[in-house]
Amino acid sequence: MRVMILRLALLLALLFSLPATAAELKLASWNIAWLTLRSAELPGDVTPRDAGDLGLLAGYAKRLGADILALQEVDGPQAAARILDPDRYAFFFPAEDDVQRTGFAVRHGLRVRQNPDLAALDLRPRARFSLRRGTDITVETASGPLRLLSVHLVAGCRDATLSQPVDKCESLARQTAILAGWVAARQREGVAFAILGDFNRAIAGPQDELLRALTAEAPLTRATEGFSDPCWASPRGARRFIDHILLGGPARQWLVPESLRVLVYEERDPRMRARLSDHCPLSVRLR
Repeated sequence: MRVMILRLALLLALLFSLPATAAELKLASWNIAWLTLRSAELPGDVTPRDAGDLGLLAGYAKRLGADILALQEVDGPQAAARILDPDRYAFFFPAEDDVQRTGFAVRHGLRVRQNPDLAALDLRPRARFSLRRGTDITVETASGPLRLLSVHLVAGCRDATLSQPVDKCESLARQTAILAGWVAARQREGVAFAILGDFNRAIAGPQDELLRALTAEAPLTRATEGFSDPCWASPRGARRFIDHILLGGPARQWLVPESLRVLVYEERDPRMRARLSDHCPLSVRLR
């Protein structure tokens, strides 16, 4: 009898240890396109969302079911709470007052600390529609800390070389150097890390100047490599990704193979892009 009890106790101990050793985290990124409660501050060509629009977005957020969601173009915790359940998620946003902000929603139960903003990414902090700071957090996992950076880089240099003598490409080149410094710091620490968000850059391959500058500081795995973006695909086919998830350090080994997913909207009417978002959520799983 005693032997049976001991075996049962050992079996239970092994079962309870499984979540710590084999747990998965769903890591996602979503640019929700001008999600704000301050409709008076929207540009003239942006239509404020109504309750129905927010309900649709909330439904997609629930279906996404991310453990950690990097956000872009969200106006702080109150706006995030309109589509993400605050009973399920804690929100983290940078110390700025812009309508468009990066941020994170992290499932309650995960231990998180917010690090100083990567404020240098906002090259024009005094502009009416300034560029965006990076939101920097650390999530404690069973395998060690995971440092995460949510970014939304300058638009207008999707394909051109960063050395082009135009304002947008010069700005992206400056932001790239700032990101490279952040990557170098994480590499020195030896920590698992990821950069997620809207890069506004169709990275064609490892020779892309932005990616090459980052990988010069540390090896990176780009989850979107080799895939096309099915979000709002036209009859001509899918588009190239401008949203990316870059994994560095031990996080590269945590990536579950073939786990990249894009949650495509069921609505097909092109007019719905303004009511939902011109970006779809993308996600990977880390084990």
